[in-house]
Amino acid sequence: MNNKQNILLAFYGDDFTGSTDALEFITRAGAKAVLFIEPPTAEQLLQFPDIDVIGVAGKTRALSPAQMQEILLPAFEQLKASGAKQVHYKVCSTFDSSATVGSIGKAIDCGATVFPNKLIPVIGGMPALGRYCLFGNLFARMGIGSNGKIYRLDRHPSMSKHPVTPADESDLRLHIGKQTEKKIGLIDITQLDLPVEQWKEALTDEEVILVDTMYEEQLTKVGEWMNDLEEEKTLFSVGGSGVEAALGNYWNEKGLLTKVSEWKKPVKATPLLVVSGSCSPVTAAQIAWAKSNDFEEVIIDAQKIVDEGTVDAAVLNHVAVFLQKQKNVLVHTGSKQTENLSSEKLGAALGIIAKHAVLHSNVKRVVVAGGDTSSYAARAMGIDAVEMIAPIVSGAPLCKAYSKNKKINGLEVNFKGGQVGAEDYFGLF
Repeated sequence: MNNKQNILLAFYGDDFTGSTDALEFITRAGAKAVLFIEPPTAEQLLQFPDIDVIGVAGKTRALSPAQMQEILLPAFEQLKASGAKQVHYKVCSTFDSSATVGSIGKAIDCGATVFPNKLIPVIGGMPALGRYCLFGNLFARMGIGSNGKIYRLDRHPSMSKHPVTPADESDLRLHIGKQTEKKIGLIDITQLDLPVEQWKEALTDEEVILVDTMYEEQLTKVGEWMNDLEEEKTLFSVGGSGVEAALGNYWNEKGLLTKVSEWKKPVKATPLLVVSGSCSPVTAAQIAWAKSNDFEEVIIDAQKIVDEGTVDAAVLNHVAVFLQKQKNVLVHTGSKQTENLSSEKLGAALGIIAKHAVLHSNVKRVVVAGGDTSSYAARAMGIDAVEMIAPIVSGAPLCKAYSKNKKINGLEVNFKGGQVGAEDYFGLF
């Protein structure tokens, strides 16, 4: 990897939607940031000579700890070799994980193996997304970018019933503590008012330190603290896009980056293709809105796709015909399945459908909904990297795709997690 570029930050996201969330907030801070599907080679980086931030959209959220370790150790080594001053393992803002799937504890252990910092920061909240960490407990708004109610995580109507990693513990120290043997401490909301120099006085022998976050203005001080911890070595950290917001705010204050305050508003796309593997109630409401607002609906047999590993040609043709008639199209899996299905197979199928649509119609913009399936969908579409074009709803920007496939290269894409957006979300495009 090319070490000559001045890389401020490199992040590895546990899924694609979460990675575009991090991409958005560091781009808003003024960084030239590119999100890659895999850790970029030196040749790839040469295409972006003024790059400040490297992102990698991983798929570890859906993997076992053993699978995660096999991927993360070499990936972290590559990001370390970039010379980045900060390296961030980006998790979902609701810390979706367990000891057996998407283990944040395993990611922490891998980071501790590769990076030199003895203390690993974990940033708990992200106010811009309605995520608040108070005395170690995480609270989340129902629907990012909406006016939904705020719930403690273990009582959240959606996250407490997540099909793969249901939230049964709101205290992030206890939640992550089930996934690693490292001792986890806390800088709580009352300590945030103290000067950064005094934060270390609250620490004893912790190896991981969770930081409360309630208000946007607190993030700048968090960024200052992370910059101080960096010293002359790469600092490894964990958290949602609060890490990008904290560092971005601090770098803006210090004049290292200039915040972007104005964006060109994208015109609406006709036709629009939406493919969804999300089973969250937030996305379900958005699907219902789309159906009642002239989107053509195509329901795929998710169980058959997982069992047979193929997509019916009739589905591909059906979608292409609607798009050729300038109809907005919504492809989804119908009512919630009674059992969890393979994120890999389902995501790949959605990606195949989207790619076929782009190759055989005039669609120029695609929305992919669903965190667990998004990484596989992006790979199946043949996307190599994305760059932010404009904000839409916090945490889910509109992006430009880079691809070796000329039809996919330049495609406008939006990757949205299950908790993102109000009911009319698909109508924003």
